[in-house]
Amino acid sequence: MTLEPNVSSTLAAISLSFLAFIVAPGCTATASVTGHGAPALLARPLDEATEQFVSSILSNMTLEEKIAQMIQGDIASVQPEDLATYKLGSILAGGGAAPGGNVRSKPQAWLDLTDRFYRASLAAPAKGHPPIPVVFGIDAVHGDAKLIGATVFPHNVGLGAAHDAGLMREIGKATAEEVSAAGIDWTFAPTVAVARDVRWGRSYESYSESPELVAEYAPAMVEGLQGMLGGKDFMTPGHTLSSVKHFLGDGGTHDGRDQGDTRVSESELLSVHGAGYVSALKAGALIVMASYNSWNGVKMHANHHLLTDVLKGRLGFEGFVVGDWNAHEQVPGCSKEDCPAAILAGLDMLMAPDSWKKLYENTLAAAHSGAIPAARIDDAVRRILRVKAIAGMFQRPPPKERRNVGDFSVLGSGAHRALARRAVRESLVLMKNSGHTLPLDTHAHLLVCGGLADDIGAQAGGWTIDWQGDHNHNEDFPGGTSIYAGIKAALAAGGSAELSRDGSYKVKPDAAVVVFGERPYAEFEGDLETLEYSPGDKRDLALFKKLRAAKIPTVAVFLSGRPRWVNPELNAADAFVAAWLPGSEGEGVADVLFGSAAGKPVDFTGRLSFSWPATAMPVLFAADGSVKNALYPRDFGLSYRDPGAPFVKLSEDPGVPKQWEVSASSLFARSHPIAPWSLFLADGADQVHLTLEDQASPHGIVTAGMDEAGRQFAWNGASAGSVRLSGRASDLTAAAARGESIEVRYRVTQIPDRTVLLKLLCTEGKCGTALDVAASLREPGEWRTLSVPLSCFAVPGSDLREVEVPFALETDGHLRLTIADIDLEPAREHAYRSCPPAID
Repeated sequence: MTLEPNVSSTLAAISLSFLAFIVAPGCTATASVTGHGAPALLARPLDEATEQFVSSILSNMTLEEKIAQMIQGDIASVQPEDLATYKLGSILAGGGAAPGGNVRSKPQAWLDLTDRFYRASLAAPAKGHPPIPVVFGIDAVHGDAKLIGATVFPHNVGLGAAHDAGLMREIGKATAEEVSAAGIDWTFAPTVAVARDVRWGRSYESYSESPELVAEYAPAMVEGLQGMLGGKDFMTPGHTLSSVKHFLGDGGTHDGRDQGDTRVSESELLSVHGAGYVSALKAGALIVMASYNSWNGVKMHANHHLLTDVLKGRLGFEGFVVGDWNAHEQVPGCSKEDCPAAILAGLDMLMAPDSWKKLYENTLAAAHSGAIPAARIDDAVRRILRVKAIAGMFQRPPPKERRNVGDFSVLGSGAHRALARRAVRESLVLMKNSGHTLPLDTHAHLLVCGGLADDIGAQAGGWTIDWQGDHNHNEDFPGGTSIYAGIKAALAAGGSAELSRDGSYKVKPDAAVVVFGERPYAEFEGDLETLEYSPGDKRDLALFKKLRAAKIPTVAVFLSGRPRWVNPELNAADAFVAAWLPGSEGEGVADVLFGSAAGKPVDFTGRLSFSWPATAMPVLFAADGSVKNALYPRDFGLSYRDPGAPFVKLSEDPGVPKQWEVSASSLFARSHPIAPWSLFLADGADQVHLTLEDQASPHGIVTAGMDEAGRQFAWNGASAGSVRLSGRASDLTAAAARGESIEVRYRVTQIPDRTVLLKLLCTEGKCGTALDVAASLREPGEWRTLSVPLSCFAVPGSDLREVEVPFALETDGHLRLTIADIDLEPAREHAYRSCPPAID
């Protein structure tokens, strides 16, 4: 459904006023960000009783207590007992964290843990003020998907195609009910990113490329999660705090690089990427999460103008700003254990999952020294206390004593699954239906094939059970339904379904349904170089062609977290459905494929919320609002009632410009890692994601810059530091046996004065020996190629099955060089006739 005209007009007016006010020449920050001084666009009158209560607590808090409130630790590194000494403001369970380290823990284990943390925060209160309860947060971005048995809703990319804000409100409410059943008070949602280059690996967390649709959805989800701020249902049992994220411009980074640089004007940044914040804050969002990305070279975690002058000052935001997972460590001059700059910029609570204790100590020292003024600390703590007070946290008993908490029947309840099934139906987009292949006949004999046909984990995507969501199986979703199971259940008497991964069959079917698409991924591991679906592996396309050759009508059901260039598959299938990442309720797909559910007719109603690319390169957005390189425009979608024009065969030329062509063996080229690989700088036990043109390792041992031909790295010799190319773990055992090698094209500008180690690093266990390649780096000024067979690393006792870092260069001496390319190359004559010296 769409907004009523008066609501749409109001949102448009707010957005225009917001933009004009924020970018007006001569505007300065208000003297106070607590509702006094110059008027702010969305400021609300502060409740006097609440402010007095907060002031009374704040005035009696020690500096140690204040600093602790500004830090959020992760359950993997903090125990409830720690809160007796460190009165942390918040605890989170991050992407891979769970009670006892078991991501498949039972719901009761979650409740036991949240209850222990809450009780610990209330124990041993300081004199002069009541105990300050901890607030527990979790990433429930498409339902409470970290808990086994919970309802997993479609990801945002699919929900955007539903064009139904009312549905968002219902999903928010259902999610909050399931989250709060385990005693959790804070949901890190909604994501209000406006993804513009869907090569970005987090595109599925974005509702749309349209700021208007994002602005429509954001308040609905906030109100669904929290209830109506100021209303009788606000934060009542079954609700959680929301937090809009990631402020600001996360969906607009250059070339779609996760955590990269958003290079746009301030007016575009605010009118496009800020749209969801205006409506979400107006709806009562009390927490904003800052983004990893930069804006024109300045990290958001260090951007005083946007966090303080704009968000808190001119916009009038009175809640608190929380950081993202150790994101403050990417601020120049910071490490994950020490970052006054982020607090000075406007961060009120720093997410320090594994570094909370050292961060507390260093922040306390900075407060004592005056490096962080007392007024900034008091403002941050006041905001945190204000949110806790408004949310009723001071009146809430421990989780196990709350009404409805511990009632796990709400997890995956019939009502919630029915809602998710409806969301799946509304999100499906019909893109082709030649020869009226759809709807399918419930009495037919169907072949259901493809690698994802019976895979609920693939349907659910990333941020499911764990961070990347790539190790899940059907048994992890009790009560859930795969697409194959949904089709099988929908068949009437006389109908049948045969499951076949490769398309083979015993009896020739009346029609085939091929379920194929992306495997699960999450941030930065999901980034792409181009939008071509499955380059280098055309087994899915071969399956379509095989079925067509057998004259079997074929329906393609494409699972993906974004539009992909699939012209060959569109040509080969008779019908094509963009199913996105539908979650745990695969029956919703079957409902629409058969055109009926519970005896009632069902039609396709989903419409694209993202333009579908005409080539393997992303669509482009012109200054006048038009979109170029789109095969199907936003809002496109066929239906049984409206079949559209006859399908015309599409070009199968991916149209990738030469400068974007990379071989399947390439790991690093054109001055950046080839997606989905990422570069990290490391020293000691710490590392930082390299996302800026100029950046240093956490303790400054290695610095990175840009050279005219590649990335320049310099080691200062103070201690050991390394450059690491990291990504999803790969099995390199067979590659080593085939004689493949790591090849590095480089130029030395300062020769090494110590050993230089080339390493592979594995997820667990011994990955192999380190090799000393210093002898190859003795000739400065010329471009050279270092070629090392993988077999050189494979010493007895090593295991190359889980290699997550296929390239790490480390030294504790001085070295300066530029790297142009890193490749995993087939066997050929190597520069080394024997392996470099091994270093244990």
